[in-house]
Amino acid sequence: MYKEQISAYFDDPARRAELVAAVSRLVGVKSVREAPAPGAPFGPGPRAALDEALKLCSELGFATRDYDHYVGLADLNDKPTQLHILGHLDVVGEGTGWDTDPYTCVEKDGMLYGRGVSDDKGPVCAALLAMKAVRDLGLPVSKNVRLILGTDEESGSEDIAYYYAREPYAPQAFTPDADFPVINIEKGHYHPDFGASWAAASALPRVTALTGGFRHNVVPPEAQAEILGLKAADVAPLCPGLEEATGARFTCTDAGQGVTVRCAGRNAHAASPDDGINAIAALLELLSRLPLADCPSTQALLGMHALFPFGDNRGRALGIAQSDAESGELTLNLALMTLTETGFTAKFDARFPVCATEETCKKACEASLAKYGISVTGDGEMTAVHMVPADSPLVKTLLSCYETYTGVKDAKPIAIGGGTYVHDIPGGVAFGCDFPGFDPKMHSANEQASVENLLLSAKIFALAIAELCR
Repeated sequence: MYKEQISAYFDDPARRAELVAAVSRLVGVKSVREAPAPGAPFGPGPRAALDEALKLCSELGFATRDYDHYVGLADLNDKPTQLHILGHLDVVGEGTGWDTDPYTCVEKDGMLYGRGVSDDKGPVCAALLAMKAVRDLGLPVSKNVRLILGTDEESGSEDIAYYYAREPYAPQAFTPDADFPVINIEKGHYHPDFGASWAAASALPRVTALTGGFRHNVVPPEAQAEILGLKAADVAPLCPGLEEATGARFTCTDAGQGVTVRCAGRNAHAASPDDGINAIAALLELLSRLPLADCPSTQALLGMHALFPFGDNRGRALGIAQSDAESGELTLNLALMTLTETGFTAKFDARFPVCATEETCKKACEASLAKYGISVTGDGEMTAVHMVPADSPLVKTLLSCYETYTGVKDAKPIAIGGGTYVHDIPGGVAFGCDFPGFDPKMHSANEQASVENLLLSAKIFALAIAELCR
């Protein structure tokens, strides 16, 4: 009904400039979670991003509220709220390998580059301008839509839990933090902490230290190990073959009575581990080939290599591989590992399908770890799968709006491994902003967003607001 009006509104070059300017403002704030501080529950960066976003919303004429610095709110009107749109302003760390400053939004050939342009600052701006379009065009709505601006999506969503512990859910909700057409299934999450300890040993050669990874939901791009009793010349000959097999890169440097081995991989979102090169797993491949002494650290490393061989992103060696037609395969990312002279700790991130059970996932994993003397030490619970029926009114309406502006016929909802804000919200779905075939390089270097795709998303969101709130 409103297709032509909304299209004309966003086809105005002024809207394009407005969108790019808004995204640039938010990307310019480094909003990675840090230690809490007074007035900044997730650190100064997320708080600064929230302040900037609320300032932007106010400048556009929306009533706003800072909800104890956990989330910010922007309301379309003062009518009863029908729809929550949940976006987040926090980002993962920049990592390495960028061609531009990750905290300066750069536009080139119709593409925006910068941390957050796709996840999730660009989509937040698309949703905000969609609300503005509904207001500016005077589309007849009898209900309110509330944009909820979160600050902790990447680190556990404590912000949204805080908000909904105090306020009710809206009748309908979506988050523009994933893919089109509509995501009605989000796989369950399982990311236990595990490890082992032992008495310090003196046997040579042995690995005395290992570190790798920086977040459980990111494929680790870097890892390094300290090996006592070997030299660079002992390790380097093994590297070319492994580099060819894995795509990782190794650097060996003599250090005192030993050698430091550094491994460079490629980061990616843990929900798509095939897109990255796991530096920890690649380093374990190398270490497993060295003539290390038979001591506890060597046994632990060989055990980890057996359970997490490079390229096994489905958990086959761990004994938890499984899949179903509705939600696809389980995916696995060995995300973090630290080894010292007296033990090691590690963490993996598994995204499991609808068919998974505690028996086939959690207990199977614990049994496999136990065979190598490794035990789960904490955070070993499974987070349930989130599923909304494909024939629900919200899903059907959103699919219709998507089809209206894309020309796609008979679009179907999909399942993803990523977890979004709606994972624990009854009836909530993920809706945009990434279109099929587009790679946003999410959680990787050179994160990107298409300006035209963001504008198209804004059109779809505006129509969805008009349809859901009329």
